[in-house]
Amino acid sequence: MKWLVIAALLLTGISGLLVVLSREPRRQVFALAANGLVLSVLFFVLQAPDVALSEIAVNTVVTPLLFLAALASAAMIAGRQ
Repeated sequence: MKWLVIAALLLTGISGLLVVLSREPRRQVFALAANGLVLSVLFFVLQAPDVALSEIAVNTVVTPLLFLAALASAAMIAGRQ
């Protein structure tokens, strides 16, 4: 079980680093969603399924959708001008 926690922590660090290193906004949104998924796996491994389900709902689904909607809205506004 200890190796599973270490692997989940390493994946969390790598996915967080990928979010920070992304330069294009759309890639950042998808990297953020992937980071939320990896964090939810970490919470499942740490035996916190309620927190993991909240993480899936908020950081993997809702937040990226809001960011994508904001990016689309900004692109539409920039297209009008």
